[in-house]
Amino acid sequence: MKLINKKHINLLSIFSLLIFSLSFSTGCVKNNKDIAPLSKSEILMGTVVKVTIYDNQKEEILDKIFNKVKELENTLSINENGTLVDKINESAGKAPVKVDDDTYTIIKKGLEYSKLSNGLFDITIGPIVKLWNIGLPEAKVPSQTEIDSKLPYIGYSDVILNDTDKSVFLKREGMMLDLGGIAKGYTADVISNILTENNVSSAIVDLGGNIFAHGKKISGDKWRIGIQDPFSTRGDIIGSISVINKSIVTSGIYERFIEENGVKYHHILSPSNGFPYDNELAGITIVSNKSIDGDALSTSVFAMGVEKGLEFVNSQPDIDAIFVTKDNKVYITSGLKDNFKITNEAFSLQN
Repeated sequence: MKLINKKHINLLSIFSLLIFSLSFSTGCVKNNKDIAPLSKSEILMGTVVKVTIYDNQKEEILDKIFNKVKELENTLSINENGTLVDKINESAGKAPVKVDDDTYTIIKKGLEYSKLSNGLFDITIGPIVKLWNIGLPEAKVPSQTEIDSKLPYIGYSDVILNDTDKSVFLKREGMMLDLGGIAKGYTADVISNILTENNVSSAIVDLGGNIFAHGKKISGDKWRIGIQDPFSTRGDIIGSISVINKSIVTSGIYERFIEENGVKYHHILSPSNGFPYDNELAGITIVSNKSIDGDALSTSVFAMGVEKGLEFVNSQPDIDAIFVTKDNKVYITSGLKDNFKITNEAFSLQN
């Protein structure tokens, strides 16, 4: 998902982001001392970031978390002037740029998934993302001529990394990184790590469509996570899964889009033709140990469609997926056979 400039976030867009978050059910959330959960939320990274801790009452933990998220936002966004990613893009075709550990790690991971997906997910899609600007007030449907002029600048193989000095170089002027398809996942993992370092073993991290169920409920039970109905504007769910210490990332065609002449154009863009991916899918949910994996895979698996997507995910260790088609059919990978339960009668499980 794309990082959005904070000044463009209004109440309506925040409401939209909230209703497309995965819902979760925690049951009884108070601990043995009957102390209410500790929670904090802020508008960051183009969404509402909310962290709820159930077994620790130290507010400084939340302060550490949100300070780190702000630091990442100021480093990774392509919509904020002066960020490291902005500097990398400005230096395309000219010179390598030395970056910090977070930026280098996320770019390196992004390239791994660009290669794994054979370019279905490509962190150099920035020129196309900037053309569409979906999620921003200046969003528009670009002309074919505009798209054709930007496609030559996309190509993850032209990103050169230097592990020695942790520098990043885009080989051709006009290239542009966009880490929006992986940044929130990385951030969720960083938050989970901070929670672990501070002896938190029961928490929920919510970054819009990215949920990290950290540890387990204080009762010892699994978290029950509701899977978003991709057609709903009210936060309705199609079913649920039960998890411990897992990331759940959902992306769909009704999450963020623009409409022109009665046609809706969603935000999941193809690096090969510059237009939104068009297949039978309405939504995809990736369940993984790391949220950065789920974030990147939610794009590439969506692009594959149901048949190839199922085959691909079933071949990946510790990754599962839920596919929802435009005609309300649901397909799941083998690891969720005894876990996922449909609760919405409008949908039917096909496998």
